[in-house]
Amino acid sequence: MTRPTAPRTLFAKVWEAHIVHQLGDGPALLYVDLHLVHEVTSPQAFGGLRGAGRRVRRPDLTLATVDH
Repeated sequence: MTRPTAPRTLFAKVWEAHIVHQLGDGPALLYVDLHLVHEVTSPQAFGGLRGAGRRVRRPDLTLATVDH
């Protein structure tokens, strides 16, 4: 008989489903399949990408919201 696994939170299930690579007990590399951006902090984030010579990998999976 197999032993049932302990219950997991929704967060744990989503996190584990998106792990690309796990470094032991260290950081995990995650695949982000939906990028939600907000009008207040997104300009700084996109500026950081530009400054590092990077781009948004999947702009088709980016959804922006307006707060005001």
